[in-house]
Amino acid sequence: MFLLDYLKQEYPEDNSVLYINLNNFYFTHRTIHSFADEFAKRGGKVLFLDQIQKYASWAEELRQCYDQLPGLKIVFTSSPVLRVAEENKYLKGKVKVYHLEGLSFREFLNYKTQHNFSAYSFTDILNNHTDISRKVVEKVRPLAYFEEYLKIGFYPYFTDNPNFYSNRLLKHINLALEIDVPYINQIELKYLSKLRKLLHIIAEETPFSPNVSKLAADIETSRATVMNYLRYLKNAKLIQLLYSNGDENEMKKPDQVFMHNTNLLYAIAPDNAEKMNLRKTFFYNQTGYLLPVNSSATADFLVDHTWHFIVGGHNTEPAEGCIAVADMIETGAENKIPLWLFGFLY
Repeated sequence: MFLLDYLKQEYPEDNSVLYINLNNFYFTHRTIHSFADEFAKRGGKVLFLDQIQKYASWAEELRQCYDQLPGLKIVFTSSPVLRVAEENKYLKGKVKVYHLEGLSFREFLNYKTQHNFSAYSFTDILNNHTDISRKVVEKVRPLAYFEEYLKIGFYPYFTDNPNFYSNRLLKHINLALEIDVPYINQIELKYLSKLRKLLHIIAEETPFSPNVSKLAADIETSRATVMNYLRYLKNAKLIQLLYSNGDENEMKKPDQVFMHNTNLLYAIAPDNAEKMNLRKTFFYNQTGYLLPVNSSATADFLVDHTWHFIVGGHNTEPAEGCIAVADMIETGAENKIPLWLFGFLY
């Protein structure tokens, strides 16, 4: 639906633009390249391909289109599980990849209050957080909406019916686990229960430093398989893996495992949605979208290889060399910044 809405807005009644869904049976006997070639010869200029992961030889044929049809612009979507450029010899360095992130707290607040608050850079928040937070608080009380965002604000499902938010989110989690992850990573369906069990264990224990041997015993598989499953869940944007600075090798054991966002935590393991867990998950999620986040020997997080952050409640105070990120305060001072304000980074 996102692509169709975009087309209606950006290319109204333009016959040189075409949308196709590769889940269509038509593409069981027609190749992407031959279709794109014919479309270009008929005057086509922009081709939108939805669900590219549903077509087996998508990478090779997109490279053919890139090399042989220079006048045709191709936009395609895929599941986040698919590593479009990072692990693809055909398209590495040839495509621009954009990740559609969930709503920031700022975007949720704008929707709920009909305001139009701007995003701020990480540097702006560090240096000018007092002035920024005061300007926001003059118009709206952000903490009045913060708890709701943590529960149902990251995905736009709440715009339809917030009462069924968790059910809808669980449905999409299961779709990712049952279709995208096994299909793209070639996992036999008989092992799906192990993947689901691992995600549930993570949700119940996060954030935690994983004992890979114990996890392997719990889901009755090997250590190597657990490491692969952690990577698959990360690529599916269901969890986040926190590594030491300069040690982001996905085949190494992470220092800590988090859920990707707080909404997932509420949906899968609501009993583990306690305040400290929510605060750290929110900070990691909102900050990590734009900047590298690592574990810190002296604080909770190291951001952009430079800044050490302690994340906690309203009584949290900065330590030497660390910045405090405090929940339940509207404005901060000096090296103490409101947690909600890190939801204004995008």
